[in-house]
Amino acid sequence: MSHYPSHDEQEERFERMERLTEYIHAKRSRGFSRREFLKYGLSLGLSLPAISAVLSGCGMGQSNLVALAPTATNTPAPTSTPTIRPTNTATPEPTATNTPEPTDTPTPEPSPTPIPTVVFGIIGDFGMAGEAEEAVANLVKSWNPAFIATIGDNNYPLGAAETIDKNIGQYYHEYIGDYKGTYGPGSPVNRFWPVLGNHDTDTDQGRPYHDYFTLPGNERYYIVEEGPVKLFMLNSVPWFEPDGVFTDSVQALWLRDQLAASPDTWNLVLFHHAPYSSGYKGGSSWMRWPFKEWGAHVTVTGHNHTYERILIDGFTHFVNGVGGVGRAMPSMMSLCLKPSLFTMPITGQCGLRLRRQCSCFSFSTATTY
Repeated sequence: MSHYPSHDEQEERFERMERLTEYIHAKRSRGFSRREFLKYGLSLGLSLPAISAVLSGCGMGQSNLVALAPTATNTPAPTSTPTIRPTNTATPEPTATNTPEPTDTPTPEPSPTPIPTVVFGIIGDFGMAGEAEEAVANLVKSWNPAFIATIGDNNYPLGAAETIDKNIGQYYHEYIGDYKGTYGPGSPVNRFWPVLGNHDTDTDQGRPYHDYFTLPGNERYYIVEEGPVKLFMLNSVPWFEPDGVFTDSVQALWLRDQLAASPDTWNLVLFHHAPYSSGYKGGSSWMRWPFKEWGAHVTVTGHNHTYERILIDGFTHFVNGVGGVGRAMPSMMSLCLKPSLFTMPITGQCGLRLRRQCSCFSFSTATTY
């Protein structure tokens, strides 16, 4: 008979895998070998497949051991271009002309330019069917958002195919494009944009997630653009990202280049593991990328079941991990942002919600810092 891990067993394993990731992140620049990281993973009680998956996501897999260096290419010598010298031509003397006196003409008042605005919802750590998730879904949909984005842990507890429609489609099917579930019609175009959380990868290497959603690119990290806003959706799960999760990884360099090409939009970066948090799981140091320097305006993450707004070196990080699961700390109250104008940081009306939280942002191209 198959043994399904209890919630506590599952959380302990995730925490050990995250400890290994933190250890690799801290030690890899000091010349530690793959063998030493393997030994440390075994000392944590992790299985070899789990250690191997973490090492791969941290750029220490067998195929990542040779440092990538630019290959030499032959640069053709520049060809000389002949310079065309001007010929001397006689310049005719200008003839005097009478210049009429200028007449005053009224300047028309410019008509006001419509300001494009987009309203959307962000939910995190939400995917457990029940009263709490239903209340959050009803609140989000009452804003009539253009789309809904998630920050991971969409399908508790194991990311299984048997639970994914009950946990997601039951509440959000009308936003999901190419919907394959049983709770009603889907959307003609996709308006539901998730990212992976650790709980989404525990069954069959995340296949239920990839089978359920139709997403751009490699489906692990991609871009959503709506009006004046771009969402850069990342995968922060180290044991489930072949392109890596460190600052110098393929995924990070992709983000850097995409942000550099997006100077005229609001650039939000969404992923699961919070780089900074005062929650019981703490921050995930491997996701402390130079977001501000690369051109992002804010990060929105989850993992810790809290709501936080953290300012680090003039850059705002949101933690929004209480979207309906109902496993927040017993004494925790979290803010629920009402639709508001994004002015960095977000201001507007707020209401208190107990043990569940979601965010709605309204962005405008006319907004300034």
